[in-house]
Amino acid sequence: MSRVTAGKRPRILTVLHQELSSPGRVGHLLVESGFDLDIRRPPLGDPLPDTLAGHAGAVVFGGPMSANDGDEFVKRETEWLAVPLVENRPFLGICLGAQMLANHLGGSVGSRDDGIVEIGWYPLKATEDGKKLMHWPEMVYQFHREGFSLPSDATLLATADHYPNQAFRYGDNAWGIQFHAELTRVMMQRWVVRGAHRFELPGAQPGRDHLGGRMIWDMHLKRWLTEFLATVFGRPEAA
Repeated sequence: MSRVTAGKRPRILTVLHQELSSPGRVGHLLVESGFDLDIRRPPLGDPLPDTLAGHAGAVVFGGPMSANDGDEFVKRETEWLAVPLVENRPFLGICLGAQMLANHLGGSVGSRDDGIVEIGWYPLKATEDGKKLMHWPEMVYQFHREGFSLPSDATLLATADHYPNQAFRYGDNAWGIQFHAELTRVMMQRWVVRGAHRFELPGAQPGRDHLGGRMIWDMHLKRWLTEFLATVFGRPEAA
């Protein structure tokens, strides 16, 4: 893998799980702040680097699969998380990525016994540790059927009623969030169309509420994401 060299923008390893998946707003904000994206798709055979010495950090995004699936790439990705943890490199797991991190750290991933999901906009509450870090949005966009337990020695940053573990920090540089702040409007429209069959699940909201809620709460979510990414990855040093 190539390394960061003088005169080149530092890269963020960007792990996606479908052929047409996009890093969305997270990608846009990272590029705008001075990073380049090194996009890998492990389900399609892309390798993950043996070290992050050539990267400024890594983001593992969500996907329709479960962190408990027996697919080879799921196991390989989960085990690979030792790389950023051992090297103490900035790492962010979003939804599936956070669940993989929880599994890697000895936690568990699973659905609620009553089958309730979070698909749509739901309230979020920062913990005292979270409040010390930054101001958090009151409503966030969700699209998941499973949650995760809080790994041992992790710090809970945000919670919610149905899935109490919404955001956590482990050590200095590893972060996991259950909700989705990365969706552009086009991405949300695509999710609403392709995921419509899931709106019948217990607790899920109808598609019109997804797009309607966006007009009310998305600007606050974007503002939070901008600050959060700067907290996780910092700013690239001037070349």
